[in-house]
Amino acid sequence: MNIGDVVPDFAALDQDGREVTLTELLGGGSLVLYFYVKAMTSG
Repeated sequence: MNIGDVVPDFAALDQDGREVTLTELLGGGSLVLYFYVKAMTSG
């Protein structure tokens, strides 16, 4: 993935365990996606 790439819609659980989609979140305005290596791994 590179800067400016279009991200396909996906669903994930929010902090309350509710399923949300990327499209739903984008409805509120700009969005930053931040990915990080799983905690306690060598990545």
